[in-house]
Amino acid sequence: MTGVAAGSRWRRWWPWLGGLVGIAALAWVLRRFDLDSFRAVLVGADIRFLLLVPFAIAAEQLVRAWKWRQILYPMRPVGTLPLFGAIMAGYLAGLLIPFGFSALARAWLVARREGLTTSGVLATVALDRLTDGIVFALLVPVALLLVAFPDPTGDIRAGLAWGAAGSFVLFVLLLLALAVYKRVTLRPGGWLVHLIERLPVRVAGPVRRVAGSFAAGIVWPREFWRGFGIVLATVVIKLIAATHFLWAGLAFGVILQPGQYLFLIVVLGFLVILGHFARIPGSFIIGAVFALGLFGVAEEPALAMALIVQGSSLLTVTGIGAFALWRQGVALADLRTAGAQHAGSG
Repeated sequence: MTGVAAGSRWRRWWPWLGGLVGIAALAWVLRRFDLDSFRAVLVGADIRFLLLVPFAIAAEQLVRAWKWRQILYPMRPVGTLPLFGAIMAGYLAGLLIPFGFSALARAWLVARREGLTTSGVLATVALDRLTDGIVFALLVPVALLLVAFPDPTGDIRAGLAWGAAGSFVLFVLLLLALAVYKRVTLRPGGWLVHLIERLPVRVAGPVRRVAGSFAAGIVWPREFWRGFGIVLATVVIKLIAATHFLWAGLAFGVILQPGQYLFLIVVLGFLVILGHFARIPGSFIIGAVFALGLFGVAEEPALAMALIVQGSSLLTVTGIGAFALWRQGVALADLRTAGAQHAGSG
């Protein structure tokens, strides 16, 4: 009981500790920040480039929707635009409902519209995320080779290299685990089937349905060009993501080398993931200002760029996601209810 109580206290205090760490990190990266200079940066912004940021964010997710269409194709041909709407609605749900609800929401929306199982579509979302992770890990050494930045001790390069290697191994193992899971789940008399059958009858039925439909969703298109398109689209997604800071920087007169934009995405990818697990708020802003500072960008334009990219992302997701939900006649309460029902029955 003492261990349970201690764990409960840590869970209660951890968000506060994460908040303090976030405030301290933000204060450190903005230690030379000047408010008057920041106002001058904002006043001198070029609106034309600012307007390109939300378009680039939407374009990135449109390519992701096309990629998802190729993964889904063996199950059901689905249009790119409906998938785009589901992705944006899922992101909106993830903003309002925490704990990784985004993936489940977008899977439920597509399953509901196309007459598929939520578990099966969720498996394709997992494949989408894993291919993202593998390509991201492979881009890290490319970024490190292309970019020079101040790192006297070599700790930043070493951390990124080890993080990329660990991520690559992890994602490959997860892909292999999905392949093994599909084989043992769909094989009659397999150990997993036998294990499920030993559960109480009331539980075994729903678990069997969820396990089977998830396994059925672990698919890869037979056509070579679709598989190649999935990989190519994943690379294009990362490149478009790098242009978010290109347009935001041009709006404030900041121009970097092409490889430096790729490096920004690499650093932010790791820092945002670490900040998410450590529950440190503002990890995107902190990471962006820190990474831009490595290339000599002052705190004021770096903060302005980070705020524009994050603000544009929130506005784009909110606007398109809300419109997509309205088109399907779905409320956020429906998503929450569907998530609870899926957890219980699949």
